[in-house]
Amino acid sequence: MLLLHPDEEYTIAELARALSMPQSTVSGEVVRLAEAGILATRPVGRSRLVSASRDSQLVGPLTELLTLTYGPHVVVAEEFAGLANVVLVIIFGSWAARYRGQRGRPPNDVDVLVVGTPDRVAMYSAADRAQSRLGRPVNPVACVSEQWADPAEPFVREIKARPYVTVIDHSAPAGGVA
Repeated sequence: MLLLHPDEEYTIAELARALSMPQSTVSGEVVRLAEAGILATRPVGRSRLVSASRDSQLVGPLTELLTLTYGPHVVVAEEFAGLANVVLVIIFGSWAARYRGQRGRPPNDVDVLVVGTPDRVAMYSAADRAQSRLGRPVNPVACVSEQWADPAEPFVREIKARPYVTVIDHSAPAGGVA
């Protein structure tokens, strides 16, 4: 949680609630990771704020590894995989831009485009599950295949002009090379 949100600070109590773990367990792990230089802590009143250490050479590679294995693109793919009538699911916006190497502030949310005709309730349920797992808002929007294919469609043109990450693609031939 801390490495995937490197610019955020949390209290031990907030971490314990978010992780559904006893506060004593979280506190012990924070102490160990702070001693290893991976986490930084600072007192604020009676609480201690915890964050990823900006000084550790380990934090960058660990964050990258965690992003590749547990990041939004993995979670969105898992949660949106069961949607019927979906051709394509992509992540666009600031998260995709950072993932593709564009500099900027860490994203606060994840923007998801679902191409096809998904059941809206199922789509928003998938977004809610992804949001719960990621600890940040997941904002889905849908468009039909004809909109995605139309180069004059303003919203689609804007998405295609910027970095995006394809997480589900049912348009590619199964087993074939495109």
